[in-house]
Amino acid sequence: MFGAPWICRRCINTYLKPARRRLLRFSSTSSHASFSPALLARARNMASEHDRLSEETAEKFDSKIAKRIGELSRVTAALKDWEDTQSSIAELDGLIHDPTTDDELRELAADDLTETRSQLEDLSQKLATALTPKHPFEDMPCLMEIRPGAGGGEAALFANDLLRMYTAYCSRKNMRVSMMKYETADGDKDSSGEPPLSEAIIEIEAPGAYGQLRSEAGVHRVQRVPATESKGRTHTSAVSVLVLPSLPTNGSEGQELYEADLNDPESDYYVNVTDVRTDVMRARGAGGQHVNTTDSAVRLTHIPTNTVVSMQDSRSQHKNREKAWQLLRSKLALAKREAREEEVAKLRRGVIGVAKMGRENKVRTYNWSQQRVTDHRSGLSVHNLDEVMEGGDELDTVIDSVRTWFGEQEMLALLAEEEEASKAPKKK
Repeated sequence: MFGAPWICRRCINTYLKPARRRLLRFSSTSSHASFSPALLARARNMASEHDRLSEETAEKFDSKIAKRIGELSRVTAALKDWEDTQSSIAELDGLIHDPTTDDELRELAADDLTETRSQLEDLSQKLATALTPKHPFEDMPCLMEIRPGAGGGEAALFANDLLRMYTAYCSRKNMRVSMMKYETADGDKDSSGEPPLSEAIIEIEAPGAYGQLRSEAGVHRVQRVPATESKGRTHTSAVSVLVLPSLPTNGSEGQELYEADLNDPESDYYVNVTDVRTDVMRARGAGGQHVNTTDSAVRLTHIPTNTVVSMQDSRSQHKNREKAWQLLRSKLALAKREAREEEVAKLRRGVIGVAKMGRENKVRTYNWSQQRVTDHRSGLSVHNLDEVMEGGDELDTVIDSVRTWFGEQEMLALLAEEEEASKAPKKK
């Protein structure tokens, strides 16, 4: 849940300490935490907007306003809890320091004050999380593209391993997976008899799959002795993983939610058909007799960005065209979103020194000899590689640590933005 992740207490204590120190300001004259003034001002502005819009919809219903109210309600509720707790602390503090308070009541107030101050820290974290904007693709299904990188045949074999890992993980999570594209390369087969992988694209058809797996994008590095290595030397190879939001196709669940966006030039999902060149050709490689007799393969080229996608898995040109358009829309939507986020990323790098993590970055290492998996963003290492590769609970542990790390970065970026905005001269 990016921008506003679910974070367990253990993960908060382990991974969010830097963010917590910046989000919470501790007063030298008081033993309880006070919330960042910049974020508190943002929360109160959002609560005021919530109240104003609620009054407007009381007279006349508007679906867009109702949606905005829903977005603001979580911040409003978290702010109310935080302010109520602050008021309780002030009342208890007043009782303790009031000379007319009897000793028994003062003792009870002191006990309550300790507990309430502890609650305030949790509520501060809850408020900060509520303030973090939700990623626009958070609730969508996703496409996962897996390609071998440096390392030749060993990289292609590891790409197959990752494909099986993610398929098993999704199966365990009851997320339906369908193969959109699967192309193999020449070379030695792996231990399961599978040929090396050239490219695979799977569609994970579950709401929220993008939010769950967005953190898997990047370069995954493997260190192991290949089966073809006669001298027992360890080789290092890499596989690139790209995670894209999946736009529902005709007849799919949720399609009606995106119909308007597909035709709205201001939408991330809009693609001008006149900007796309379509080429049809005969499919190549294994696939049956139709490969040599039918022009079923489709290649789409988005001319302004030179984005190219191709599809040939189906015998039907129509189905290949539909899948190619789905993939093209997903890639362009993600590119548009990342372009808009670039200014925020620059601010983030300048203020808190966080580099943008994407497809070009090494994000995780799988070391066979040590049975170790290390994620280079969260810093977490687990020593049960086999369970990770089987898509088991240890993979959950790794993914959750990265999602928590992403949440920390989102919170710090939000704080940086608010602090920068507060320094800017106000317009007269």
